[in-house]
Amino acid sequence: MEITLGSEVRFLRGVGEQRMKKYQKLGITTVEDLLRHLPRDYTDLRRAVSIGAAALGERQVVRAILGKKESEHQLRRGLTVQKLLALDGSDTITLTFFNGKYTVAALREGEEYLFYGRVDGSLTRKEMVSPVVYPGDTGGLFPVYPLTAGLTSRGIAKDAATALASLAEIPDPLPDGIRRENSLCTLDYALRTIHSPSSPEEVQIARERLVFDELLALSISFMEMKRGRLGERTQPMEPVEMAPFYAALPFSLTGAQRRAIGEAVTDLCSGTPMNRLVQGDVGSGKTMVAAACCWFAWKNGRQSALMAPTEILAEQHYRGLSPLLEGLGMRVGLLTGSSTAKEKRERKAALKEGELDLIIGTHALITGDTAFRDLGLVVTDEQHRFGVAQRMTLSGKNQGTHVLVMSATPIPRTLGLILYGDLELSVIDELPPGRQKIATYYIGGDKRQRAFGYIKKHLDMGYQGYIVCPLVEEDETGEGPPGLKAAVTYLEELERGPFAGYRLGLLHGKLKGKEKEAVMGAFAGGKIQLLVSTTVIEVGVDVPNAVIILIENAERFGLSQLHQLRGRVGRGKVQSCCILLSDARGEGARERLKYLASTGDGFQIAEYDLRTRGPGDFFGMRQHGLPQLQVADLAADGQVLYRAQHTAGRLLEEDPGLETVPELSARVKQMTGMVSGGM
Repeated sequence: MEITLGSEVRFLRGVGEQRMKKYQKLGITTVEDLLRHLPRDYTDLRRAVSIGAAALGERQVVRAILGKKESEHQLRRGLTVQKLLALDGSDTITLTFFNGKYTVAALREGEEYLFYGRVDGSLTRKEMVSPVVYPGDTGGLFPVYPLTAGLTSRGIAKDAATALASLAEIPDPLPDGIRRENSLCTLDYALRTIHSPSSPEEVQIARERLVFDELLALSISFMEMKRGRLGERTQPMEPVEMAPFYAALPFSLTGAQRRAIGEAVTDLCSGTPMNRLVQGDVGSGKTMVAAACCWFAWKNGRQSALMAPTEILAEQHYRGLSPLLEGLGMRVGLLTGSSTAKEKRERKAALKEGELDLIIGTHALITGDTAFRDLGLVVTDEQHRFGVAQRMTLSGKNQGTHVLVMSATPIPRTLGLILYGDLELSVIDELPPGRQKIATYYIGGDKRQRAFGYIKKHLDMGYQGYIVCPLVEEDETGEGPPGLKAAVTYLEELERGPFAGYRLGLLHGKLKGKEKEAVMGAFAGGKIQLLVSTTVIEVGVDVPNAVIILIENAERFGLSQLHQLRGRVGRGKVQSCCILLSDARGEGARERLKYLASTGDGFQIAEYDLRTRGPGDFFGMRQHGLPQLQVADLAADGQVLYRAQHTAGRLLEEDPGLETVPELSARVKQMTGMVSGGM
C-alpha cells in the first residue's frame, strides 16, 4: 500500500502491530507522528577514538574489534551479566552487558564496532558498562531519541528512514514567500535531515525550520485566543468593600496578595471577561486570593467554581476554605468522581437552582450535565495539569465567565508572558511572615546511609517523609545513563534493607488514577511513613506531617522542578529538611545543586535555571496546559520567536481565518487542541 503522512506506523515495513503498541506509548500513531518524534541529542560517531586514547570517566565512542565473548552468568533472578573483550593492537577494553542476551548474540567475534558509553576502570584495564554498539562503518551523527521500553534509538532511526524512503516530497504548510524572507529550508529537507544529519550545521538548518513552525503555530494560537477574549463583553460586577473579608481572616494578607486581589477585582468590574494567572511560590497564599475573588463574586450574586487536578487537592481546598467562606455566609459544596450518586445529584441540582455559591471539585465539574444558575467565576488550580480546552469548557458553562488560574510553578516573567500568552499576569512575590526556610543539603552517595539514619530519626519521632527517584522502573534499553534510581526496585531494596519494619508506600505515574488516590490517601492519613515516589508528587501534595524529603540523582532534575519537590515539605510548623543526593562529576551540575541549597526563592531559581539550563523544566513532560514544544528552546530561540510572532500577526491581519494556509491552520488546531468554531 502507498505510505502517506497519515498512514499508521504499523504499515511501515518491519513495524507491525506489536511494535506499533510500543510506539503508541510515545504518542506515535501515524507516520507523521514518527517523523515529528525528534532526536533529543546525537552521538557523534565521527569522533571515535582508540582504546588507548579513551579518557577515563567520560562518555565517548571507542573503535575496536570484538574479541572473545564470555558465557552469560545469572547474578540473581531476572538479572544476567555477560562480559566481552574488545581490542585494537595492544590495548584491550572489557565490555559488560546486563540482560543483554540479544544485543550480544548479534555481535560477531573479529568484527569491528563502535562502542559508545562511559569509560571506567584504570589506564591499564579499561572497561565500559552497557555500551551502545554500532557497526564499524557507521558515520556522521547518530540520533538519540526519547524512548520507552522495547524501543531503541537505532530501531526508531531505522523506522524513520523506512518512512522517509516511502514518501514523496513532504508538502510544505508555509507559503514560499514567508519561507524565503525568514531564510528557512523546506519542511521536506528539515524532516529528512533532522533524522539523519551529516554535520551539526545540517542539524541547525533543519532545527531552525522546525523551531519556526512550532513557534509560529503557538504565536497564532495565543493571538487568536487573546483576540477572541478581548472581543467578548460581559456584565461588569459592582465594586464591593473588601474589609469584611479581610476582617474574617485569622492572619494578615501580604502586600503582594492584596495587590493580586486588587488586579483581579479590577478585571471583574471591567466588563471584559477576566483571564488572569496568579503565579506565586509554594506557600505564598494564592488560595486566599482565589477565596477573595469567590467572595467578591458572591457579593455580586454570582456563583464560582474551583477546579483542582486531583481529588485529594479538591478535598484539601474544601476543608481549608469552607469554614472561612461559610462563616461569611456562603454556601460551599464538594463535587468529585468519588462523590456518591446521591451526592452528585443533590449538588448538581443545588448548583442549577442557585443554592450553592461555590463548588469545589475535579474534572467532574466539566461533565456535560453539570449546570449553573449563574456561573460568574472559574478558578483552576495548578493550570498545567489541565488542558486549555478543559479550562475553556468550564468557563463556557456560562457566556462571559471570568477565569482565574493559579500556578505554584515559578516562571521568569518574560517566559511567563510567552507561556501564558492568553492570560494577564499577577505575581505574588513575597511569602507570609513566619514561614520557615526549608533546610537544604547537597550530599554525595557516600553519605546515603547517614541520610537514611537522619530520615529514620524523623520517622521514629512520628513524622513522615519522601524519597524521590528519577525513574519508575529500571532502564531496559541499555541506552540510559547508569546508576539511576528506579522507584519500583528501590522500594524493594529499602523494605528489605535500611527501612525494614517501617511502613513504606510507592507512587508513580504508571499507576491508575484510583491507585494513586489510594496511596496518597494512605500517606495523608499517616498509614504510610515513607513514600517512595517519582516526580508525580511535584504538585498539589499537602501533608503537613511530612517534614523530610530525599531526592536521588538530583542532577537529573531542573532546579525549578527540584524546588517544587522541596515544597512538598515545610507545610507545617516543624523545621523541615530537603536532601539532594548526587554523584554528578560535572562542575555545572554541582554548581546548580549548590545554588538550590543556598536559596529558597523560587523566582530567583527559575531565572537561574533559565540562564544556565534553558526552559526544559517549563516545557518538559508537562506544559502548563499548552502543547508540548518538541524542539523550540525559548532561552536560545528568542530571535526565531520574534520573527514567528511578527509573521503570525501579519498572517492573521491579512487572512484572519487562515484560509490561504490550510496546512498551517490544521497544525495550529492540532497544537492547541482547538476545535472548529474556537475553544
